[in-house]
Amino acid sequence: MRCCPSSALQPWRCVRLRPCIRKARSRLPLRIREILAYISVLVQSLYFNSLTDSDVVFDSVFEPVFLTVDYITRWFGTVFVCLVVLLTSSIVVIAYIVLLPLILNTYSPVWIVWHICYGHWNLIMIAFHYYKAAKTSPGYLPQERKSSPFVSVCKKCIMPKPARTHHCGICNRCIMKMDHHCPWLNNCVGHFNHRYFFSFCLFMTLGCVYCSISGRNLFLDAYNALERFKHLDVEKPGVPVKTSDETPVPPYTFRDRMIHKSIIYMWVLTSTVGVALGALTFWHAVLISRGETSIERHINKKETKRMANRGKVYRNPYNYGRLNNWKVFLGVEKRSHWVTRVLLPSGHTPHGDGRTWDVLSAKKDLISV
Repeated sequence: MRCCPSSALQPWRCVRLRPCIRKARSRLPLRIREILAYISVLVQSLYFNSLTDSDVVFDSVFEPVFLTVDYITRWFGTVFVCLVVLLTSSIVVIAYIVLLPLILNTYSPVWIVWHICYGHWNLIMIAFHYYKAAKTSPGYLPQERKSSPFVSVCKKCIMPKPARTHHCGICNRCIMKMDHHCPWLNNCVGHFNHRYFFSFCLFMTLGCVYCSISGRNLFLDAYNALERFKHLDVEKPGVPVKTSDETPVPPYTFRDRMIHKSIIYMWVLTSTVGVALGALTFWHAVLISRGETSIERHINKKETKRMANRGKVYRNPYNYGRLNNWKVFLGVEKRSHWVTRVLLPSGHTPHGDGRTWDVLSAKKDLISV
């Protein structure tokens, strides 16, 4: 008998028994069957371990795709931010140049005050929260090792991860209480800028709904005017046209055409964004009410199914009740904070440090108000 390395001795002994059992089923020589069985064991040992499951295989196969998407998203982040600023600025310019003169000439003083006050308040809230969401650090996990509690080790950073911390492939960092990476902010949404992100979505939705509702009649008038002069084949601006009953039509200038097209552009853009962003805002409001992030939504769903198979009920340990969840998220510590920290621009820090989290009963008031 030949000598073999001690590391391969145990697999060799195991595979020698198999040809004896399947001797009647195979026509290959014993030596060849032993070699093939040994090669099979070696190949399986290269990729098999006790932690291998469908998720690991899926991540391994699609890792090049994930890397490509992360690279493209990282590169297009600046483009998306410029697009948000450009589209928002175009709506503001149209509001000041086209809509504001119409409001001042046609509306009553009470409605003029309402539109000016609400419009500027909404614009300030949108600009403030977008800037803070894009520029505020989401909460990067420190690179140095500390004695703070952790629940797992990041397989990318090889660093201990506290609870609710996840790795972002685009930022290539671990983010505390990570929700998702937003390309429209070119930043991650985490513990320290989650409130800014949600407030921006909320106030942008309110602004789009405001423009869509208040500009509906202007949109209909502008659309009808374009259709009417389109059928009359007005090709030269400033040239009056006569209809079949010899009634002169007012001259349709280039300025009039641009005003009508601007109103249509504003109404279509704000209505579309209002619907899409409103759905996203509603979804995040539901997650906040449940005390979970977008990533934790999937984790809690899997845990609920796993515990149900065992005949148990899974409860989110970070769900403090709907009202408490909102108070913790918004940083409301007293009644006046609903105005100073929610309805007005505020740069206060969120509750907690993002590393340790209180696990409380839903009936207990985390922040008494």
